[in-house]
Amino acid sequence: MDEMKRKVQMLLQTRSEDEARMIWKLCSQSQWNYERAKKELADGGWRDQVTPILYRPFDSRWTVFNPNVAVHRRERVMRHMLAGENLGIAVGRAGQVVGPEEWNIVFCADRITEYNLYRRGGNNLFPLYLYPSAKRDDLFAHQEPTERRANLNPKLVAALAKAHGREPTSEEIFHYVYAVLYAPAYREKYAEFLRMDFPRVPLTADAGLFAELAALGARLTSLHLLKSPELDPPACRFEGRGDSSIAKGRKTGLRFESGEQRVYINATQYFAPVPEAVWTYRVGGYQVCEKWLKDRQDRRLELGDIQTYCRIVTALDLTLGIQQEINGLYPRAESKTVVFPEFADTSQSVRPTKRSRGRGKTRR
Repeated sequence: MDEMKRKVQMLLQTRSEDEARMIWKLCSQSQWNYERAKKELADGGWRDQVTPILYRPFDSRWTVFNPNVAVHRRERVMRHMLAGENLGIAVGRAGQVVGPEEWNIVFCADRITEYNLYRRGGNNLFPLYLYPSAKRDDLFAHQEPTERRANLNPKLVAALAKAHGREPTSEEIFHYVYAVLYAPAYREKYAEFLRMDFPRVPLTADAGLFAELAALGARLTSLHLLKSPELDPPACRFEGRGDSSIAKGRKTGLRFESGEQRVYINATQYFAPVPEAVWTYRVGGYQVCEKWLKDRQDRRLELGDIQTYCRIVTALDLTLGIQQEINGLYPRAESKTVVFPEFADTSQSVRPTKRSRGRGKTRR
């Protein structure tokens, strides 16, 4: 947070646009105006717009949600993540999986997301809840809801309620969908389809199975948000003497030693145990454990950074086990599905109402 504030303050202290462009890679003049930015940021109101952002999977940073700092903010969707408590599923664009690599372009968020969340390009964020607009002075404002509402097709919810004998909560539907998207069997079976379009999810008519998968999806969500009680204490430790800086170089820098199950950040300090399956685990095309550290090379890890990395390693290890549990249940999910008349060609269409390709790039 302090780093982002310093950047805005540095911008305000610059004397010309050329000077600012020497410091940062700024957008073109048509997208952003130096004089306007300095004038409008001068009142300090931007300090109230500092907010966390999911920059990469498992990697949150800070940004200033202000048009003079973040040009392409995708407010139509992102405002729902800022208005109150919310969850979202971030799915990558179709056609981004190449070669034999498994489709893995999905993650969850409880905050706004960066456009380049995934290695293969922009993400589309589907918020679970939609909040009413703060601007309610237009002609049709009285027709808009005053409370948040689920971003789910009411007919879908009604069909599930009829099949299950009760109406599932919005969170249960979210968690069920998330579980299915993390089922290796689902990813393998629909690999070709996932190259061409957004995922479609089979909704089981078995209430008990739905509840089991939703419970596993809830565990995954909590782990991926790094909020799960299963992460305390983490299974990974940070050991060795040194300055906690992430060095470069194959022999004395960042590297993985599979035999020792250690991730070294320099010649003497390491995280362990880190199973090889955890070290190589990918989300959105990124090898999470490597990417998180590489983005911090030549920097000293603070205590909070060390704790976060240990929790990430633990979360990924638990994710692998949960995925196998989901895999054992998933085939039954397709044996009897809820059929929606409006989707006559398939019973696997679950499409949230609102989506967006994440947030635009921040002025750095």
